[in-house]
Amino acid sequence: MSDVHEVLRLKGLRKVYNPGTPQEQEVLRGIDMCVSSGELTALIGPSGSGKSTLLNIIGLLDSPSAGELYLMGRATRTLDDETRTRLRNETIGFVFQFHHLISAFSVLDNVLMPLMIRCGKPGAEDVQLAERLLAQVGLEGFGCKRAGQLSGGQQQRVAIARALVTRPALLLADEPTGNLDTRTAEQVFELFREINREFGCAVLVVTHDPRLSGSCRRSIELVDGSIVRDTQTA
Repeated sequence: MSDVHEVLRLKGLRKVYNPGTPQEQEVLRGIDMCVSSGELTALIGPSGSGKSTLLNIIGLLDSPSAGELYLMGRATRTLDDETRTRLRNETIGFVFQFHHLISAFSVLDNVLMPLMIRCGKPGAEDVQLAERLLAQVGLEGFGCKRAGQLSGGQQQRVAIARALVTRPALLLADEPTGNLDTRTAEQVFELFREINREFGCAVLVVTHDPRLSGSCRRSIELVDGSIVRDTQTA
């Protein structure tokens, strides 16, 4: 792909909690990593390996103790909170294990929420995009339903549409199928693959499921805060 470009780069990223105290704990130990557009990457590793901490830092929800994170070529460590929030909202989409929908709101309003936060009342083009994304995730005609009326798998599909409505360069998913049965989990992960192909955004998925990680073309394994394996399949 001639239009492939670097979305994310980590250089010497470290995270230390309670530095200089008896409770000091180094959670990330000098992470070097690069993710490009169009990549579907699984981040794997045992519990306590630092995956969630790393994902929070990549998502600009936390700051590293040392090293640098470049997002779309921009260094982020010293950005002020307002700039970080704006860059996160414009560049990154999030899908979590718990979908965090507002159950009393309509499905359409839930999808539009990131745009409402960014610029207030959404325009007609925003609504059309949200409806198109709902169709893309298999929920055409569900826009007027309340989110609380949907099944768990359907709610996760709404969360995926919500994550894409800002057209992010990077989609982060933290155990997105952790609360779903096997069949629904496979359907949701197939949706990630379709989105990756169609939208060309970089997708980074934290998962404990070896079947799902094995479906990704790239797999990064984290153990004790260090990358011990970074492999790609043909």
